Parts: sequence; C-alpha cells; structure tokens
Amino acid sequence: MSSSSLPSDEVDFTPGQLDRDGRFYVAGHRGMAGSAIVRKLESEGFSDVVGRTSSELDLKDRDAVFAYFAETKPRYVALAAAKVGGIMANNTYPVDFLSDNMRIQVNVIDAALEHDVERLIFLGSSCIYPKLADQPINEDELLTGHLEPTNDAYAIAKIAGILHIQAVRRQYGKAWISAMPTNLYGPNDNFSPQGSHVLPALIRRYDEAAKGGTEAVTNWGTGTPRREFLHVDDLADAVLFMLEHYDGPQQLNVGTGKDATIAEIASTIATVTGFEGETEWDTTKPDGTPQKLLDVSKLAEAGWTSQISLHDGLRSTYEWYLDNVDHLRQ
Repeated sequence: MSSSSLPSDEVDFTPGQLDRDGRFYVAGHRGMAGSAIVRKLESEGFSDVVGRTSSELDLKDRDAVFAYFAETKPRYVALAAAKVGGIMANNTYPVDFLSDNMRIQVNVIDAALEHDVERLIFLGSSCIYPKLADQPINEDELLTGHLEPTNDAYAIAKIAGILHIQAVRRQYGKAWISAMPTNLYGPNDNFSPQGSHVLPALIRRYDEAAKGGTEAVTNWGTGTPRREFLHVDDLADAVLFMLEHYDGPQQLNVGTGKDATIAEIASTIATVTGFEGETEWDTTKPDGTPQKLLDVSKLAEAGWTSQISLHDGLRSTYEWYLDNVDHLRQ
C-alpha cells in the first residue's frame, strides 16, 4: 500500500504514524470489528491496547464511561461498539437500535473530548445511505434521500455519529474521522438464528442443513438483491491506514468495490459447507435494499485496497465457525 494522502481538496494534512506506545482504547473490542482492530494493532506493534467487555463497562452508562476515560486516559480511540443485527432484528426492535447506539456514541465521543483524545475513528455502516442511491454509492450521497425502512433507526443513529464527529472537528479542531464500512463478515460474527446478518445466517443455515441431511434450505426474499462484503481483517487494516493517512470531515467508504447477488453468495456458501440440496426462496419476506455497493475510489486513491477475496474469506470464516460453534451466541 502506498503512503500517499488523499487529494488536497479532501484532506487538511497527512497525520503521520501513530505512536506504537500510545494507549489505544478499542470500544467494542470483543465484537467482530473491534476484535479485528485489536489483532491488527497488536500485530503492528501497539503495546498498550485496552478495552472493556460490556459486563465490565456499560457504554450506555454515561458516568461509567467518563470514569473509565478518566482512569485510562487513552491517546487514541476506535469507536467500534454498537448494537447490531439483521433485517429481522432491526425491523422488530427499532427503539433499541436507535436509543442504544445513540447513547453509546454520545457517551464515548463526549468522554473522549473531555479527556483530550488525540485521534478517534468512528465506525458507521453503509446503511446510512439512501435506499435508492445511485450505484456505486459515493460519500456525497449522505442525506440525499429516504433510508431503507427496515433499518432506518439504526441508520439514523449512525448518521448522528458522523455529524457528531464533524461537529467536534468544527468546534474543537480535533483530527477525528469517520469510516463507513460495507457489510462485514469474519471471526467473532454473530451467528445466532434471530440476531445475525445475512452472511453468518446463511453459513449457519447451510452448515446445519448439510450436517442434518436436509433436502432444501429456504432463504428470505428473492435472492436478487446485490450485496458487497468486506472481511473484517481488511476493515481493521483500513482503520489503521486511515488514522495514519487521512484527516478530513467527510466519512470515507471502506469496501471491496465488488458485489454479488444473495443467490450467488448462498450458492458459494452451500459449496463451502458441503450442502448438496436445493435452495428455495420465500418471496413473502422482504429483500431490503436492491443493491448496496460502495464507491471506494477515494480510499483507493489514498493507497488502500482490500486484499481478501470473498471466496477465501468465506472459507476461512466457515473454518472459524466450525472451530467455535459450541461457544457462539445463540
């Protein structure tokens, strides 16, 4: 990867290498994105990476969050903590997804500001963009149209996070940034039948069908929507790259720049898991957004591109699932 910065009209300056001895707090360090960021930081020589589980520190508790920052005094923060879920969970519990995520974000960002955190990166989601945005979706599409109604509450919370980071930059001059990853997958994903996103749900469904000798698997929707997936280790690599090479108010998309239909992805997962039966589609269930492909040209121009192919990533994720299935969230 190149060490070049973004074009001058997008960046105030190139921040430079982070201090490997500086304390780095990863909010959500046990989650899929957070744990990948921890692995990346440690592999790059960061010697003081800290985190707390949700049972040790409830990020919705403002006093507890401020006390934690006062105690640990991190120099850098990656805000990867969030309440996340698939279409069913988002559609069923919109209040939870809005309220919980707003409180987590506001508490961490305010505490980081109070304790003068030098660099902070906020992780959003590609669902912040309008349902019918032009494809591929560039960063300027934010707030230009209606959101996908099945996850609009979660999207609004993430949009608020982006604007919060921009407000901190304007009012306090902090070199804080936001990253908008596409759909993520990989180790430590949520594979539960009720709370998972589409890809881990498919992995579990096809694995159980293959092992149980089931003749057919039924998936939601028509299978025609197109989705882009990014391995979480690629995201972690992008997070560190952005912290060291980007300083601008606009959120940056992080993805592969390639997508596939849900039916194509399901077929690949069936092959990886060894399922030999039929795949059927329940067209009475919602498809969600017809296509969600991110324009990642700005990050590519900066010198970063994803390295893990979808096939390789699916195979390694399935291997991780098999190794950890007895300990996964149910």
